[in-house]
Amino acid sequence: MNRGTFSKAQISALAATAIDFGSLTVWVEVLKGFYPIGVGIGAAAGAMTNFFLNRHWSFQAAEGRLSHQMVKYAGVSVGSLLLNMAGVYLLTEWFGLFYLVSKILTAVAVGVFYNYPLHRYFVYSKGKVHV
Repeated sequence: MNRGTFSKAQISALAATAIDFGSLTVWVEVLKGFYPIGVGIGAAAGAMTNFFLNRHWSFQAAEGRLSHQMVKYAGVSVGSLLLNMAGVYLLTEWFGLFYLVSKILTAVAVGVFYNYPLHRYFVYSKGKVHV
């Protein structure tokens, strides 16, 4: 694993997470919306942030075709969204955790074990495997 790339990807993910959590919190606490919908709204806002940070900084893949990367990223994001929504719901409803605690636990697991590998080896791969 390239530590520099992993570190940059985690910093990008942290920035996207701040947007994600901020949107979720505003949706639930200020607008009084149902939290699973807020998870979706936050995920979409965070995904847009993360896509462009990863493309231009983390994986330095700006020379790749934007449309191809966006389609791949969208597919990965749909899976990530579903995993995040399900994880937050299950941890909150089945285990009684506060929704933000559920969100943190789920976001870390999905980010490290799903998002990072798929972003590195599929979305921004430039057609070759990075080790």
